[in-house]
Amino acid sequence: MTRRKGGLLALAVIIGVAASASGALAQAKKAAAKPAASKAGHPDIGGTWVPDTADQRRQVTGNEPPWLPAIKKQADHWTAEEKAGRPYLVLKGCLPHGMPSLMLIMHNAFEIVESKGRLTFLGEGEGNNLRRIYMDGRKHPEDPDLNLFGHSIGHWEGDTLVVDTVGVAPQAFVAVSEGVGIPNNGDMHIVERIHLAAPGVLHDDLTITAPKILSQPWKTTRIYTKSDFEILEGECAVGNFRDGKDENGNSIYVPRPLNADGSVRLAE
Repeated sequence: MTRRKGGLLALAVIIGVAASASGALAQAKKAAAKPAASKAGHPDIGGTWVPDTADQRRQVTGNEPPWLPAIKKQADHWTAEEKAGRPYLVLKGCLPHGMPSLMLIMHNAFEIVESKGRLTFLGEGEGNNLRRIYMDGRKHPEDPDLNLFGHSIGHWEGDTLVVDTVGVAPQAFVAVSEGVGIPNNGDMHIVERIHLAAPGVLHDDLTITAPKILSQPWKTTRIYTKSDFEILEGECAVGNFRDGKDENGNSIYVPRPLNADGSVRLAE
């Protein structure tokens, strides 16, 4: 009888150890799945992110902007031109993407840098793709200076970064691809809810209100994955030049010759 009690006691100990180990493993898995927190206590979204371009393409057909009737005719025209191999270049003249196109159609990696009172998005691409989101509690200026990225302020609601953008120049496109987009024409307002959907997967849920071109606010999501890639200098017009020397032997860029249609002749 004493021997049986000892056996039961040993079995209970074994079961207890196994349950404890199982619980510890579950806790470890839960901790591993939880996104890392920054020093400020919110999820760490810093680092380099790469857009999910396949999802961008799905959005073109699956979630078209609610264009106003007259604007839809323009968008349909540019869509047809793009399919025919004659795309209208939304990104031209080395101008930056601007908002919301930076988040909608960007193909290159970008880096998010967190510093005191602000987040900075550093884009690798055409023009000056630098976007600032002020996190210091400031309000929008009453009469903001219009620019292609607008004026963005943000705050955290739990694990979600909420960004409000106004003051976007009317020339900034609402684009669905690099060949299809319409200038917002003024009075645009953008709200983003940026959050980690999973470790290493960032979602930007955008609500774009552009009354000059959209019949109602357009809600769309863009997806980005974490990468250890280091962004590089992006010069959109560098292909228009070749290495050369001036009359003093200094290294300079020399314009490439043009074809009859005005395009750059890459092969010489």
